[in-house]
Amino acid sequence: MQDTDPHPASRIAGRVEQRSDHRIDHRIDDLTDWLRLEGASGVGCRTAHQLLRVYGSPRRIFEAGQAALAAHVPAATARALFAPPSAATLQLRDTVLAWLDDPAHAVLTLDDPRYPQALANIPDPPLLLYIRGRIALLARPGLAIVGSRNATSQGKANARHFAAALSQAGVCVVSGLALGIDAAAHEGALEGSGATIAVVGTGADLFYPSRNRALAERIARDGCIVSEYPLGTPPTPGNFPKRNRIISGLSAGVLVVEAAAQSGSLITARVAGEQGRDVFALPGSIHAPLAKGCHVLIREGARLVETVGEILEAMRISPLAPDVASAAPSETDCLGLLAHLGHEPVDIDTLLVRSGSNVGELSLGLLALEMAGMLERLPGGKVQRLHR
Repeated sequence: MQDTDPHPASRIAGRVEQRSDHRIDHRIDDLTDWLRLEGASGVGCRTAHQLLRVYGSPRRIFEAGQAALAAHVPAATARALFAPPSAATLQLRDTVLAWLDDPAHAVLTLDDPRYPQALANIPDPPLLLYIRGRIALLARPGLAIVGSRNATSQGKANARHFAAALSQAGVCVVSGLALGIDAAAHEGALEGSGATIAVVGTGADLFYPSRNRALAERIARDGCIVSEYPLGTPPTPGNFPKRNRIISGLSAGVLVVEAAAQSGSLITARVAGEQGRDVFALPGSIHAPLAKGCHVLIREGARLVETVGEILEAMRISPLAPDVASAAPSETDCLGLLAHLGHEPVDIDTLLVRSGSNVGELSLGLLALEMAGMLERLPGGKVQRLHR
């Protein structure tokens, strides 16, 4: 029978009373405190972190008193913090608690031991993370792959190839679920054990853009969707640049596949550099508009990469990690792939048609041949057989 109780907080509190388990009461109060801090008028991320450094927790902030708070924030902000939880905060808490009835959903506060440590160490980590999917992926080594929404077919093929091979090696691919390079990276990553994390600029309960809904549903099932925005938050232009710090913060490095000279992907790469992450960029033709952003990054010190192996080496990860070694292609598979390569340079899309394999299988086979010195990467995303 469907539960029609409109007040999940009271419903959960009832269960607590029946089981005499006060830990759930504590978790509800803790969630309320974090939502209250985040939603207080005049409190942004920087102010919240300043207060947390002084007091240690939201509860201690609220217990400090208005006069004490006024020593650290403007008087109006101190009044807002001292006020009891607003009706909007309590409604959001009830909405979140109802959402958490699904075991595939989670909300991590900054003091939660499951909160990813790499993200917690950036200058302005989110106070809360809303999670859909495999929360364990947050603890895996990650690499962000970003690029143009209006990517070329070759750029998307490159993103799929790199993501699939990285995922096969156990690396979790992080991106932003946008059209173009982001979507291609997520698709490729889902082929391997490393899977993928999508950091979205809306509430975690929404699907945006709508064209990527089916992909988002796959990621929610087999990967992980992450948002810092409250449930129900619609897409607004300012949300997407802000979430870029999370994409890079969850990653050991950022790979830019294609980007115009003025591109949001460059913002992500520069934020990554400020966070102490590695920045990689794929080169392209000097005549290609979407190669110019990558060339700008390379001039600024990003590492030019042409192979997945170069990234894995920088991340100190074995090209064929133990958990995916069983997926390594056999000698027969490699010989078959060599036959499909022929003797002239060939692009990934053509190889997919010739071999009849999927992106993950092809990427792993190409990586094995590359590591064996039987294949080289060429400019423009093509590969060529080496004759020895």
